[in-house]
Amino acid sequence: MHPGRGLKVDMNLLVAENLAKSYGPNELFSGVDLGINEGDKCGLIGINGTGKTTLLKILAGEEEADEGTITRRNGLRTTYLPQTPEFDDSLTLLQNVIKDKTHSDAYRNLEGEARADLIRLGIEDPDVFPSQLSGGQRKRAALVRTLLTDSDILVLDEPTNHLDAEMTEWLEETLKSYKGAFICITHDRYFLDEVTNKIFELDKGKLYSYIANYSKFIELKAEREQSELATERKAKSLFRQELAWMLRGARARTTKQKAHIARFEALRDRKKPVETEEVEMFSAFSRMGRKTLEAEHLHKAYGDKCVVDDFSYIFLQNERIGIIGPNGCGKSTLVKMLTGVIEPDSGKIETGVTIKCGYFAQECEFMDPGQRVIDYIRDTAEVIHTKEGNVTASKMCERFLFGPDKQYAPIGKLSGGEKRRLYLLKILMEAPNLLILDEPTNDLDIMTLTILEDYLSGFEGIIIAVSHDRYFLDKLVNRLFVFRGNGVIEQVEGNYTDFREKEMEKEAEAPEKAGQRAGAQAKDSASSKESWKSSAPKKLKMSYQEQKEFETIDDEIAGLEDKLKSLDEEIEKNSSSYSKLDELMKQKEELTTQLDEKTERWIYLNDLAERIAAERN
Repeated sequence: MHPGRGLKVDMNLLVAENLAKSYGPNELFSGVDLGINEGDKCGLIGINGTGKTTLLKILAGEEEADEGTITRRNGLRTTYLPQTPEFDDSLTLLQNVIKDKTHSDAYRNLEGEARADLIRLGIEDPDVFPSQLSGGQRKRAALVRTLLTDSDILVLDEPTNHLDAEMTEWLEETLKSYKGAFICITHDRYFLDEVTNKIFELDKGKLYSYIANYSKFIELKAEREQSELATERKAKSLFRQELAWMLRGARARTTKQKAHIARFEALRDRKKPVETEEVEMFSAFSRMGRKTLEAEHLHKAYGDKCVVDDFSYIFLQNERIGIIGPNGCGKSTLVKMLTGVIEPDSGKIETGVTIKCGYFAQECEFMDPGQRVIDYIRDTAEVIHTKEGNVTASKMCERFLFGPDKQYAPIGKLSGGEKRRLYLLKILMEAPNLLILDEPTNDLDIMTLTILEDYLSGFEGIIIAVSHDRYFLDKLVNRLFVFRGNGVIEQVEGNYTDFREKEMEKEAEAPEKAGQRAGAQAKDSASSKESWKSSAPKKLKMSYQEQKEFETIDDEIAGLEDKLKSLDEEIEKNSSSYSKLDELMKQKEELTTQLDEKTERWIYLNDLAERIAAERN
């Protein structure tokens, strides 16, 4: 895919000044200033519930700020990808994606690109109607629709959600070659590291800007916080001196004394930096006996589609296992069988009597929107027992960033990410010794993910995690179950990066093997050609099959030449994408071989036709 190209304009595309937004008495942010310039690849991060999505909507023109101004360059084209996209259900998905699309590049085949990219993102039939798709498929289709739009700024809310690792890598390549600017919310840290050159952090109602990717942002943020704390320590020292002076009985009689008192009041009323809150999670778990969890010859199919075939495994104490594979391959089916949510078609699962499973599902369980946050947690446990001592439900809520105001608020007031965090807290309050996590990184902010990873690294039990988050898998697991298709599950030692390196080694070896195969095929082909040449009719007469072939071979050659021409154009457009270019070059090699064979066949048939005509004359 070649996304829309931003026009050559002044550097400033959009400038926001002094933005503020509240919902009722709750202020999300204030005093927000930011600028997006040509070439900016921006990530917007922050704890869930701080207003990131609201800020994106304001920048995209979907919502109004309570205060502040936004200045946009004349004619600025902005395209917005919302968290929950909408479609016209009377049109097919493909029609929705290309509807009202025009493009500055008249030679682009938007329908062809849309169809190819929908298939690439796991939508096998682009002509279905949107109502037939899952939420994840709709989001991926909306991503294709957004990237096909000719824009100067893309505003993307969670573009990496519902993408598997390969899809995410494709999106990385697409955005790295994108000619316009973009700003996106994502919790995928490798993605941020790969594609961004500017990070905006929304923290406690204020926005901080960093000219950096994610790795550099971590360094710069630590420096900023240390600087703020050092400044605060100096201010405290000065305040103590001023307070002592005031207590000695200063009188506001002179200009000098008035200035001194004003300085004291400014120090007293100063806005103090708030130290970053962290999600602290102490490990609470139940004792585990020798027998853990054993799967024997599991098989599961839906109709003709086999998703798990003859899977057996004995899970050992303290194992860390990641499960990966493309969307829809059966990963969630496997963990649901392990937890007993669904039954296998055949095979059995045995669970030790001491095993206490905590299952963090992709879909949050039903939460009564009228129930208070604290009561939802207390329904599970009033207290948990950890190595650090007993921790109350209220204290655990605080450590999960649910302060007193949030604890006594109804669940219906929480954002989607906050509900996800609350659901995770409930699972851990059950004190499991077997944690099964199905896409735990979905909708959790980076701070929560970081602390969750630290918690899991010290968890004394078994962890099984389905995830597309490469960073999470690298930090947590030491063995992978890789879904290879048709129910085949391969065990691979190491984390995600180890796995990718092995896969790349295989891919590097493939061309050499392919060359050897091609040589063998060329020999066979040569033998075959010699065979049909030597078996040419002694009498100058075409067989029925040769006559039919001679009538259509010109059109077939023309078709192959057209395909090669289109492929050359695709190669030129994708010159900066190594993975795409490699795929296209393989296709070109195959087409060229076909064309050579057809041309040689045409020469033989044409020569035969001319000799038959000469003999008749």
